[in-house]
Amino acid sequence: MTLTNQPPQVVTIAGSDSGGGAGIQADLKTFQARKVFGTNIIVALTAQNTLGVQESYPIDPAFVAAQFDSLAADFSIKAAKTGMLADKEHVECVVAQLKNVDFGPLVVDPVMIAKGGHPLLKEEAIDSIRSQLLPLTTIVTPNIPEAEVLVKRRIATEQEMITAAKMIQELGVPNVIVKGGHHAGRQARDYVLFANGKHLWLSGPRIATKNTHGTGDTFSACLTAELAKGVKMNEAIILAKRFIQGAISQGIQVGHGHGPTNHWAALSDEISVSNM
Repeated sequence: MTLTNQPPQVVTIAGSDSGGGAGIQADLKTFQARKVFGTNIIVALTAQNTLGVQESYPIDPAFVAAQFDSLAADFSIKAAKTGMLADKEHVECVVAQLKNVDFGPLVVDPVMIAKGGHPLLKEEAIDSIRSQLLPLTTIVTPNIPEAEVLVKRRIATEQEMITAAKMIQELGVPNVIVKGGHHAGRQARDYVLFANGKHLWLSGPRIATKNTHGTGDTFSACLTAELAKGVKMNEAIILAKRFIQGAISQGIQVGHGHGPTNHWAALSDEISVSNM
Protein backbone atom coordinates (compact mmCIF):
# COMPACT_ATOMS: atom_id res chain seq x y z
CA MET A 1 0.00 0.00 0.00
CA THR A 2 1.31 3.45 -0.93
CA LEU A 3 1.34 5.94 1.91
CA THR A 4 0.95 9.64 1.13
CA ASN A 5 1.96 12.62 3.16
CA GLN A 6 0.72 15.73 1.41
CA PRO A 7 0.91 18.81 3.65
CA PRO A 8 -0.88 22.01 2.64
CA GLN A 9 1.29 24.02 0.25
CA VAL A 10 1.67 27.80 0.54
CA VAL A 11 3.62 30.54 -1.18
CA THR A 12 5.24 33.76 -0.05
CA ILE A 13 5.69 36.52 -2.64
CA ALA A 14 8.22 38.91 -1.17
CA GLY A 15 11.81 40.03 -0.83
CA SER A 16 14.78 38.02 0.38
CA ASP A 17 16.46 39.03 3.65
CA SER A 18 20.10 37.93 3.63
CA GLY A 19 20.11 38.26 7.42
CA GLY A 20 17.41 35.61 7.73
CA GLY A 21 15.13 37.47 10.13
CA ALA A 22 12.44 38.89 7.85
CA GLY A 23 11.06 38.55 4.34
CA ILE A 24 11.09 35.23 2.50
CA GLN A 25 13.33 33.64 5.14
CA ALA A 26 11.03 34.50 8.06
CA ASP A 27 8.05 33.27 6.08
CA LEU A 28 9.61 29.92 5.23
CA LYS A 29 10.71 29.37 8.85
CA THR A 30 7.17 30.14 10.01
CA PHE A 31 5.63 27.83 7.41
CA GLN A 32 7.87 25.01 8.59
CA ALA A 33 7.00 25.67 12.23
CA ARG A 34 3.27 25.55 11.40
CA LYS A 35 3.66 22.34 9.39
CA VAL A 36 2.84 23.55 5.90
CA PHE A 37 5.10 23.25 2.86
CA GLY A 38 6.47 26.63 1.89
CA THR A 39 7.33 27.82 -1.60
CA ASN A 40 8.48 31.29 -2.61
CA ILE A 41 8.42 33.86 -5.37
CA ILE A 42 11.27 36.33 -4.89
CA VAL A 43 10.45 39.89 -5.93
CA ALA A 44 13.63 41.57 -4.65
CA LEU A 45 16.98 40.76 -3.08
CA THR A 46 18.39 42.70 -0.15
CA ALA A 47 21.81 42.97 1.44
CA GLN A 48 20.49 43.11 4.97
CA ASN A 49 21.37 42.29 8.56
CA THR A 50 20.06 43.20 12.01
CA LEU A 51 21.64 46.65 11.66
CA GLY A 52 19.61 47.54 8.57
CA VAL A 53 19.27 47.26 4.81
CA GLN A 54 22.45 48.16 2.98
CA GLU A 55 21.33 47.48 -0.60
CA SER A 56 18.25 46.23 -2.43
CA TYR A 57 17.93 44.79 -5.92
CA PRO A 58 14.52 44.25 -7.56
CA ILE A 59 14.15 41.12 -9.67
CA ASP A 60 13.25 41.45 -13.38
CA PRO A 61 9.41 41.29 -13.53
CA ALA A 62 9.65 38.72 -16.33
CA PHE A 63 11.50 36.43 -13.92
CA VAL A 64 8.90 37.09 -11.20
CA ALA A 65 6.26 35.96 -13.72
CA ALA A 66 8.33 32.87 -14.53
CA GLN A 67 8.33 31.90 -10.86
CA PHE A 68 4.53 32.16 -10.77
CA ASP A 69 4.28 29.93 -13.84
CA SER A 70 6.69 27.39 -12.37
CA LEU A 71 4.79 27.02 -9.10
CA ALA A 72 1.35 26.99 -10.72
CA ALA A 73 2.44 24.16 -13.03
CA ASP A 74 3.45 21.82 -10.22
CA PHE A 75 2.13 22.71 -6.76
CA SER A 76 -1.31 22.78 -5.19
CA ILE A 77 -1.06 26.14 -3.44
CA LYS A 78 -3.76 26.56 -0.77
CA ALA A 79 -2.90 30.08 0.45
CA ALA A 80 -0.55 32.91 -0.51
CA LYS A 81 0.92 35.99 1.09
CA THR A 82 2.73 39.06 -0.15
CA GLY A 83 5.41 41.05 1.64
CA MET A 84 7.97 43.45 0.19
CA LEU A 85 6.93 44.31 -3.39
CA ALA A 86 9.51 47.04 -4.06
CA ASP A 87 7.84 49.39 -6.55
CA LYS A 88 4.84 50.04 -8.81
CA GLU A 89 6.14 47.85 -11.63
CA HIS A 90 6.49 44.86 -9.33
CA VAL A 91 3.15 45.43 -7.59
CA GLU A 92 1.44 45.48 -10.98
CA CYS A 93 3.36 42.40 -12.11
CA VAL A 94 2.26 40.49 -9.01
CA VAL A 95 -1.34 41.65 -9.44
CA ALA A 96 -1.39 40.48 -13.06
CA GLN A 97 0.01 37.08 -12.11
CA LEU A 98 -2.38 36.59 -9.18
CA LYS A 99 -5.30 37.08 -11.57
CA ASN A 100 -4.06 34.14 -13.66
CA VAL A 101 -3.59 31.57 -10.88
CA ASP A 102 -5.64 30.07 -8.07
CA PHE A 103 -3.42 30.26 -5.01
CA GLY A 104 -6.28 30.34 -2.49
CA PRO A 105 -6.79 33.05 0.14
CA LEU A 106 -4.40 36.00 -0.18
CA VAL A 107 -2.82 37.61 2.88
CA VAL A 108 -1.22 41.01 2.20
CA ASP A 109 1.41 42.36 4.57
CA PRO A 110 1.92 45.86 3.09
CA VAL A 111 5.63 46.11 3.87
CA MET A 112 6.83 49.70 3.46
CA ILE A 113 9.71 50.46 5.84
CA ALA A 114 12.39 48.22 7.40
CA LYS A 115 13.01 48.25 11.17
CA GLY A 116 16.10 50.40 10.64
CA GLY A 117 14.14 52.98 8.65
CA HIS A 118 15.14 51.95 5.12
CA PRO A 119 12.19 52.37 2.69
CA LEU A 120 11.14 49.07 1.13
CA LEU A 121 8.33 50.39 -1.07
CA LYS A 122 8.53 53.32 -3.45
CA GLU A 123 5.91 56.04 -3.05
CA GLU A 124 4.34 55.54 -6.47
CA ALA A 125 3.59 51.89 -5.61
CA ILE A 126 1.21 52.77 -2.78
CA ASP A 127 -1.65 53.76 -5.07
CA SER A 128 -1.19 50.48 -6.97
CA ILE A 129 -1.52 48.56 -3.71
CA ARG A 130 -4.65 50.49 -2.80
CA SER A 131 -6.39 50.27 -6.16
CA GLN A 132 -5.13 46.97 -7.62
CA LEU A 133 -3.79 44.62 -4.94
CA LEU A 134 -6.20 45.16 -2.06
CA PRO A 135 -9.30 44.28 -4.12
CA LEU A 136 -7.72 40.84 -4.70
CA THR A 137 -6.90 40.40 -1.01
CA THR A 138 -8.61 38.21 1.58
CA ILE A 139 -7.03 39.93 4.58
CA VAL A 140 -4.53 42.78 4.99
CA THR A 141 -2.29 43.16 8.07
CA PRO A 142 -0.82 46.69 8.31
CA ASN A 143 0.88 48.03 11.41
CA ILE A 144 -0.06 51.56 12.41
CA PRO A 145 2.53 53.39 10.23
CA GLU A 146 1.48 51.31 7.23
CA ALA A 147 -2.20 51.86 7.94
CA GLU A 148 -1.54 55.62 8.17
CA VAL A 149 -0.07 55.53 4.66
CA LEU A 150 -2.99 53.51 3.29
CA VAL A 151 -5.65 55.84 4.71
CA LYS A 152 -3.61 59.06 4.43
CA ARG A 153 -4.26 60.15 8.01
CA ARG A 154 -2.66 59.91 11.44
CA ILE A 155 -3.69 57.11 13.81
CA ALA A 156 -3.12 58.06 17.44
CA THR A 157 -6.00 56.39 19.33
CA GLU A 158 -7.83 53.09 19.34
CA GLN A 159 -10.90 54.80 17.90
CA GLU A 160 -8.72 55.98 15.01
CA MET A 161 -7.55 52.37 14.51
CA ILE A 162 -11.21 51.38 14.13
CA THR A 163 -11.84 54.20 11.67
CA ALA A 164 -8.74 53.28 9.67
CA ALA A 165 -9.80 49.62 9.46
CA LYS A 166 -13.18 50.67 8.05
CA MET A 167 -11.50 52.96 5.52
CA ILE A 168 -9.15 50.18 4.40
CA GLN A 169 -12.09 47.78 4.09
CA GLU A 170 -13.74 50.29 1.76
CA LEU A 171 -10.76 49.86 -0.59
CA GLY A 172 -12.07 46.38 -1.39
CA VAL A 173 -10.40 44.05 1.10
CA PRO A 174 -12.96 42.15 3.22
CA ASN A 175 -10.91 41.50 6.37
CA VAL A 176 -8.53 43.97 8.03
CA ILE A 177 -6.13 43.81 10.97
CA VAL A 178 -4.62 47.07 12.20
CA LYS A 179 -1.75 46.03 14.47
CA GLY A 180 -1.14 48.26 17.45
CA GLY A 181 2.43 47.35 18.32
CA HIS A 182 3.63 50.91 17.62
CA HIS A 183 1.31 52.40 20.24
CA ALA A 184 2.41 52.87 23.84
CA GLY A 185 0.91 50.93 26.72
CA ARG A 186 1.41 47.74 28.67
CA GLN A 187 -0.62 45.74 26.14
CA ALA A 188 -0.03 45.46 22.39
CA ARG A 189 -3.58 45.62 20.99
CA ASP A 190 -4.61 44.75 17.45
CA TYR A 191 -7.99 45.62 15.95
CA VAL A 192 -9.64 43.07 13.64
CA LEU A 193 -12.54 43.95 11.34
CA PHE A 194 -14.23 41.07 9.53
CA ALA A 195 -16.08 41.01 6.22
CA ASN A 196 -19.44 40.58 7.97
CA GLY A 197 -18.91 43.72 10.08
CA LYS A 198 -18.04 41.86 13.27
CA HIS A 199 -14.86 42.87 15.05
CA LEU A 200 -12.55 42.01 17.93
CA TRP A 201 -9.49 43.20 19.79
CA LEU A 202 -6.47 40.97 20.37
CA SER A 203 -4.20 41.88 23.28
CA GLY A 204 -0.88 40.58 24.53
CA PRO A 205 1.65 41.87 27.07
CA ARG A 206 4.15 44.24 25.53
CA ILE A 207 7.68 42.76 25.60
CA ALA A 208 10.65 45.01 26.38
CA THR A 209 13.03 43.94 23.61
CA LYS A 210 14.71 45.30 20.50
CA ASN A 211 14.52 41.89 18.85
CA THR A 212 11.40 42.40 16.75
CA HIS A 213 12.85 42.21 13.24
CA GLY A 214 10.42 40.41 10.94
CA THR A 215 7.41 40.46 13.28
CA GLY A 216 5.00 41.51 10.54
CA ASP A 217 6.27 38.86 8.15
CA THR A 218 6.08 36.18 10.82
CA PHE A 219 2.55 37.10 11.92
CA SER A 220 1.19 37.18 8.37
CA ALA A 221 3.02 33.96 7.42
CA CYS A 222 1.47 32.12 10.36
CA LEU A 223 -1.95 33.44 9.35
CA THR A 224 -1.35 32.22 5.79
CA ALA A 225 -0.35 28.78 7.03
CA GLU A 226 -3.46 28.41 9.16
CA LEU A 227 -5.78 29.50 6.34
CA ALA A 228 -4.11 26.92 4.07
CA LYS A 229 -5.03 24.24 6.62
CA GLY A 230 -8.67 25.31 6.44
CA VAL A 231 -8.72 26.99 9.85
CA LYS A 232 -11.52 29.57 10.16
CA MET A 233 -10.46 33.18 9.77
CA ASN A 234 -11.02 34.26 13.39
CA GLU A 235 -9.23 31.19 14.76
CA ALA A 236 -6.35 31.64 12.30
CA ILE A 237 -5.87 35.26 13.41
CA ILE A 238 -5.78 34.30 17.08
CA LEU A 239 -3.26 31.53 16.37
CA ALA A 240 -1.08 34.01 14.48
CA LYS A 241 -1.20 36.40 17.43
CA ARG A 242 -0.25 33.57 19.81
CA PHE A 243 2.60 32.56 17.49
CA ILE A 244 4.15 36.01 17.21
CA GLN A 245 3.68 36.70 20.92
CA GLY A 246 5.61 33.52 21.69
CA ALA A 247 8.25 34.30 19.07
CA ILE A 248 8.92 37.67 20.73
CA SER A 249 8.59 36.68 24.40
CA GLN A 250 10.77 33.56 24.02
CA GLY A 251 13.45 35.55 22.26
CA ILE A 252 16.86 34.70 20.87
CA GLN A 253 20.01 36.84 20.58
CA VAL A 254 21.31 37.11 17.01
CA GLY A 255 23.28 40.00 15.54
CA HIS A 256 24.04 43.46 16.95
CA GLY A 257 20.94 45.45 16.01
CA HIS A 258 17.22 44.72 15.80
CA GLY A 259 17.43 40.95 16.11
CA PRO A 260 14.93 38.43 14.74
CA THR A 261 12.14 36.68 16.59
CA ASN A 262 12.27 33.02 17.62
CA HIS A 263 10.50 30.96 14.97
CA TRP A 264 10.63 27.73 16.97
CA ALA A 265 9.04 29.22 20.09
CA ALA A 266 5.92 27.71 21.63
CA LEU A 267 2.55 29.40 21.15
CA SER A 268 1.87 31.99 23.83
CA ASP A 269 -1.07 31.57 26.22
CA GLU A 270 -0.98 35.26 27.18
CA ILE A 271 -3.34 36.46 24.44
CA SER A 272 -6.78 37.84 25.33
CA VAL A 273 -9.68 38.39 22.94
CA SER A 274 -12.49 40.89 23.43
CA ASN A 275 -15.10 42.86 21.48
CA MET A 276 -14.32 46.09 23.34
